[in-house]
Amino acid sequence: MTEPDWDDLKLFLHVALAGGLSGASERTGISAPTIGRRMLALERATGRTLFVRSQRGYRLAPDGEVLLAHVQAMQTSAEKIADWRGQAFTLPIVSIGADAWLSGLIADETQSLRAASDPFRLCCQMRHAGIDFTYRETDIGLMREPPQTGNLALRKSVPAAHAAYCAKGSPRTPLPWVSLGTHSAHSPADRWVFEHHEADIMTWANSPDLLLRLIRAGNGRGVLPCFVGDADPELERDGPILEDLTYTLWIVANDDDRHRPEMRLAMDRLAAMFRRLADRMAGRTG
Repeated sequence: MTEPDWDDLKLFLHVALAGGLSGASERTGISAPTIGRRMLALERATGRTLFVRSQRGYRLAPDGEVLLAHVQAMQTSAEKIADWRGQAFTLPIVSIGADAWLSGLIADETQSLRAASDPFRLCCQMRHAGIDFTYRETDIGLMREPPQTGNLALRKSVPAAHAAYCAKGSPRTPLPWVSLGTHSAHSPADRWVFEHHEADIMTWANSPDLLLRLIRAGNGRGVLPCFVGDADPELERDGPILEDLTYTLWIVANDDDRHRPEMRLAMDRLAAMFRRLADRMAGRTG
């Protein structure tokens, strides 16, 4: 006994639902005699009588009723698999990786990076300790320095500045410092307070979000990117821009990927976004 062919099982479904060969022929474009022969072959393959044949059409026999239920379940599963497979190919993903501060900015600016009608999905990734493009940890990376190795496409973007901030209305007396802990410090700005004012640190945190909250709550002053501090209505600067912490932002991607339409579009929009925010990034709006 041979195994039933899936194409014959799908054809059986058409015959069962149409109630005869002519209706199945109209649905499939296969001639009625051919369908009749294939239904006979299916009965031989299954060893079951599937239809009660008459001049009025094909009525399902008891074994045909059982097979119909099985084939309908198989059809439902096949459609789910097709949908699942189709989703993977219809909308490619563009991932953008950056440190905690920049990834937060990307999250705030997603509407300018991907329109509802764009044929790609956007993934925002927080990368605390840098990005390794060798293993394609992300499609596009926002970096403080251009990588020195790898087959990479590089776009030089805008300067990003830092300053000390405190809660608005804080007394003008010397304030204690708030800092990220040394184990959570991944950039020169993260380490600056420890390196310059360690004895005056009274409060610290292990994440940028908590650092911002501690400063906002009045625990002291801390170093923040100007695009974060200047945009927060509850904060004010406590001193000038820290020039030694200013860096130039780079937009980086694997050179092999930059020709993908969705990658070109995302990189162009990132570049345009940073040009629009250039004054804010450089601390010229404080």
